[in-house]
Amino acid sequence: MLKQGPKKHVTPEEVVNTLEDTGSLVCPPDSSSDEEDLVHHENTQDTSDSDYWLPSSESDEDYEPPRASVSSTPQPTRRKAARQSAPGPSHPQPCPAAPPPPTTQRKRGRSSRGASAPATRRGKSRLASTESEEGDRWHDREEECIKPAPLRFKPARTPGPTFDTSRAWSPISLFQLFFSASVVRKIIENTNANAAKRKKAGLKFSWDVLTVKDFYVFLSIIVVTGLVKVHHWSDYWRTEWPYNFQFPGDSMARDRFEAIVCSLHLSDPQEDEENNKKRNTAEHDRLFKIKPLYTDMVTACKAHFQPHQNVSIDERMVASKARISIKQYMKEKPTKWGYKLFVLADSSIGYTWNFFIYAGKSESNTGHGLSYSAVMDLLPFPLLGSGYSLYTDNFYTSPALFTDLSKKNIGCCGTIRRHVPGFPQTQTNDLPKKAKRGDMRWIRSGKLLFVKWMDSREVAMCSTMHQAYSGQTLGRKQKEAGEWQNKSIPVPDSILDYNRSMGGVDLSNALIGSYSVRHKTMKWYKTFFYHFVDIAVVNSFLLHKELFKLRQDSNQGKPFTHKTFREQLAKEMLDFAAGSAVTTPPPSPSSTCMPMMYSSEETRVRRYCKRCHDAGMMRVKTSIYCRSCDVPLCFNSRKNCFQLWHDGQ
Repeated sequence: MLKQGPKKHVTPEEVVNTLEDTGSLVCPPDSSSDEEDLVHHENTQDTSDSDYWLPSSESDEDYEPPRASVSSTPQPTRRKAARQSAPGPSHPQPCPAAPPPPTTQRKRGRSSRGASAPATRRGKSRLASTESEEGDRWHDREEECIKPAPLRFKPARTPGPTFDTSRAWSPISLFQLFFSASVVRKIIENTNANAAKRKKAGLKFSWDVLTVKDFYVFLSIIVVTGLVKVHHWSDYWRTEWPYNFQFPGDSMARDRFEAIVCSLHLSDPQEDEENNKKRNTAEHDRLFKIKPLYTDMVTACKAHFQPHQNVSIDERMVASKARISIKQYMKEKPTKWGYKLFVLADSSIGYTWNFFIYAGKSESNTGHGLSYSAVMDLLPFPLLGSGYSLYTDNFYTSPALFTDLSKKNIGCCGTIRRHVPGFPQTQTNDLPKKAKRGDMRWIRSGKLLFVKWMDSREVAMCSTMHQAYSGQTLGRKQKEAGEWQNKSIPVPDSILDYNRSMGGVDLSNALIGSYSVRHKTMKWYKTFFYHFVDIAVVNSFLLHKELFKLRQDSNQGKPFTHKTFREQLAKEMLDFAAGSAVTTPPPSPSSTCMPMMYSSEETRVRRYCKRCHDAGMMRVKTSIYCRSCDVPLCFNSRKNCFQLWHDGQ
């Protein structure tokens, strides 16, 4: 840079003489308008600004512009620096004789240089993408990955059973944690009300008021049907070989059992009618008929057990082909048609801790899809606590979900789909298509670790609590020289932990399916009743095993197996029924005895009086009946069979 001497005052006459001596125009050293500095002549390249570089060929992309020298003095701005470094009056720069046409005026940085400007942007974008790929490239197994700090496990309660573990718990007492006395009473009331409604509709069947004793005998038969399978209900009561079973014929008649099955109802029939009037509106509840037992079952599952640190979330299918809108089809599941449940289970023992039934599409308040909202709904953080390790499959796994759960101190690990937003799409050092078994690549983005591993096929993982590789191996059989050989191949840490802990829901499904009490039925809500019985029995069995571990008494023998636990449970249900009161539970307002009148829009309905018929007067008709007993009885000024019938006369 030329050194400048002290500034001198130049008179106008000296400027005119200088212009006449040079014989050409020169650009003034400064201009009063910034717009004039941005005007260029067509096809003229300005080389005064080193930040704008035009590559002359594809090989020029590797060119690096020269670095600016470091000076202690303040540096001028880009445009002013270009003007100050320009030569003085002894080396003038030619200026255009006339201003360029308006159509050719362009601002600096735009396409004023013809085809050279797009090339400039392409060259810069290629350099930027290359630098980005080098910074976000896939790493090999040999490259070290930082291990995240372990989660601080702070559950809301001590993991394991949350009730008094010092007392003796029999199978039926554990079962009654889920089917409490209030739940049983509610089912009995609604079943009696539904039976009265069915008889009022004209269905002819024998019905006695359902009691606690009858209901527990009914439950005992239901549990036994999961152990002994026959093709039809009636086969359990056949006396000829090979169906000559002593039970259940000696505990309940077949007609009585079938009447209970047909009249079984979980919700109030009158409230059902009110809900049906809201059909095709936002207020209609598709799951209303199972809500009384459904809500109590979910609450009981969460109340009586605290999960251990590893939990998993997956779907569960309850087989059904009923024609109802909540039925789903999943081609990748063993049970393809049925009702879909989202389940959170303890990974170590398979305890069903939380679940909800998928009733169809609905608007999500989270702004994300079903996979995100399902996980958030299954994780009640105040009741669960923090520091848990959650394992999911590729339906739920997403960087957005794992990032949000990481902020709540919940570690996550799961398989992931490669097209999910947030999954690295860089190809630099990616896993080759014909990779060997055991090859892996990893990349870390904040707390998220993405891993690709080649087994029999490529597997992609995402985790917030693992390092990529710590030297662990996995046994696999490989064929070499025509013979199968056992070999140890490298495996990422996330793969091993995923295989150990993801099967919590699968374990629960296996226990339910081994002795399931489900039967074919025309009513969808009865299918859920059988499934809730299965959940209660399996969770009771798992609590029985956990209690055995806590006692650590060598003299208590071994815990029940799943099969023997169900056998003992059915036996204790019969004993409980024999010792329970035969009286009916406190009646609901809708089941109290009140005189009602048969009504019809066309004609007046009259039926034979029950008491008169039993007394031998066969032809006495009346239009009055008892709302609870559902029998026609005379009720007028001359004869009051309604009172005499209820007084037992």
